[in-house]
Order: sequence, then C-alpha cells, then structure tokens
Amino acid sequence: MTSASPWWQPHIHADRRPFLMGRNKLMVAFRAWFAERDFVEVETAALQVSPGNEAHLHAFETQALTIDGRALPFYLHTSPEFAAKKLLAAGEKRLCTFAHVWRNRERGPLHHPEFTMLEWYRAGETYDQLMSDCADLLALAVRTTGIDRFRFAGHECDPFAEPERLTVADAFTRHAQIDLLATILPDGTTDREALAAQMRTLGLSVSDDDTWADLFSKVIVGKVEPHLGQGRATILCEYPVAEAALARRAPHDARVAERFELYACGVEIANAFGELTDAAEQRRRFEMEMAEKARIYGERYPLDEDFLDALAIMPDASGIALGFDRLAMLATGARRIEDVIWTTVAEYAP
Repeated sequence: MTSASPWWQPHIHADRRPFLMGRNKLMVAFRAWFAERDFVEVETAALQVSPGNEAHLHAFETQALTIDGRALPFYLHTSPEFAAKKLLAAGEKRLCTFAHVWRNRERGPLHHPEFTMLEWYRAGETYDQLMSDCADLLALAVRTTGIDRFRFAGHECDPFAEPERLTVADAFTRHAQIDLLATILPDGTTDREALAAQMRTLGLSVSDDDTWADLFSKVIVGKVEPHLGQGRATILCEYPVAEAALARRAPHDARVAERFELYACGVEIANAFGELTDAAEQRRRFEMEMAEKARIYGERYPLDEDFLDALAIMPDASGIALGFDRLAMLATGARRIEDVIWTTVAEYAP
C-alpha cells in the first residue's frame, strides 16, 4: 500500500512548478553548451549486466525472460559510465548524456532513488579540462535561472568565482589536522593503524572493526565536507588510489589518483576521473570492491566482461558524472531534490 503522493495535488504542483521550469531552462542551456563544443549527445541502455562495482553503491535488480522462459539477471544502472566508455572505445571523441539512473537505499533532501546524471567524456583530454568545464557550467547555471548565488542549508557560494582547487591531503591537514599521505604506502596500499592513531590523538571516534576506508569516510564526512564550497566552489582533487576505483594514478605520486569532486555549499555535485584504461588493474580493483561489498552487505555484483574488454581499446580520456538534479536545486533555490524532479517515486507505507 502506498502513502498519498502529494506532488500531483494542484497546490503542491503550483509551489514546485517554478523550480521545475528552472530545471527545464537549465537542461536547454546545458545541451546548447555541449553542442557548441562538438559533443555528441547519446542515450545509454538502463538495463545492464552489472550496475557498477563500487562497494557502497546499491542497485535495483530485475530479470529478463528469454523466449523459452529462462530468467536472466539484470540491473538498472547506477551510472551510464560503462556504456559511455564502450562508446569511447568504439570511436566517439566527445560525448554527453542526460541519463536516468537508479540507486537503492538512498532517499532524503539530497537523494532520490531515481535521478538524472549528466555525464560527459573527452577522449585525449585531461581531467584538468573537466575542472574548467565545471566552472563554466556553474556560471551558466545561474545566468540561466537568474539567481545571484547558490544558497543551501545556511551556506552561500558564488558560482562566478573561480573554484578553489584543494587536494584531499591538504583538506585533511587543514580541516582535521591529519597527515593523510603518511597513512598510504608508496604503492598506494593503506595503513589502517597509522590513520587510526592520528584520529585517536585528536579524539576522533575509531571502532575496532573500522577499516582504513571507514576511517577515511568518517573524516571526509565529519570534518572536511562541511567546509567545502563555502563562498566559492571547491574542487577536491587527488583522492587516494584506494578511494578511486575507476581513475588512473597521478603521474607525480603513485599514492593518489586523478579523481576530483566538485562541491558547492557543502553539497557534492560532481565526481570526475582521469580514466583508468588498464583492464587487468581495473579487474583487480573491481574484485577488491566486491569483496568489500560482500564483507559489509553480504552481496556482490557481477563484472561486466564487455566493459573490461572495451578498456583494452579505449583511448586515454577524462570523464565526469554531475548530479543534474542537485545542481538544478541549487540554481533554482529549491530546498530539496524532489522539488526539481517532475514526478517523484512513491513512498511506501510500512
């Protein structure tokens, strides 16, 4: 039995409609921006043999029936990334997609089970170019909707100001007084006790069963993220290799990877990579992620063997996933993500 779904009630729709129209304007403007730069807009299939292989992403599972009635497992994708990279392998140079994606176990002011992911990829170009793209699109967003700045949860951010570029290691030093790189070995493997010891010295919570990744997440969420994107956007870059399963290592330091996240008003908006194209290394990382998923959640997802085969011929590239609904929310002044989604998923009564 479903609870009443209020979005279709006329007075609720009247309140939401200005935000929804702002979303539409934003999509038109962004499509024009990409077209002017010779991007090809593509559509990717939502049904995939693997929804992605990150430990903490949860998918919606379904099945396809063959003509003779056999059931084959499929998943609604959590990102169009695997399909988009196959298109890069096929020969596309610049592509973008506004993809509906699905993530389970997620609902709140900044999360919705079904949402729109804007992804774009540049073959033969570095992830530094994606940083410039982000700055351009933030400014375009507010020019399109007519607001002067982003505001959310008491925070403000000037989208016309040049984003701050901050490494994860520098963010840990600045906001948590932790030497993160001292907890990562030269080959990129992590030292759990080294991080735990620093956290205990600072009085931060450490549980006996916390892994290095658990501790890293505690510091990011509790100490770092609240300070990001305040006044101007923040590009948080050079993530530890252990926290960048799909990104290549940085050429200047094997402990970190070419991954960045974009923040405004403390809200994560985008996640970008200098793409990993080593199929053997990608398989190793996926298997590690799925082992961690099995340890924590008791389940794992299959690997997309076609994707791993495609990596063998995929060119060097950079790619980024931007939460379009979150950006629309900030650019229209909406207070929650469901105000910028035309028809929301029903909530279920217990």
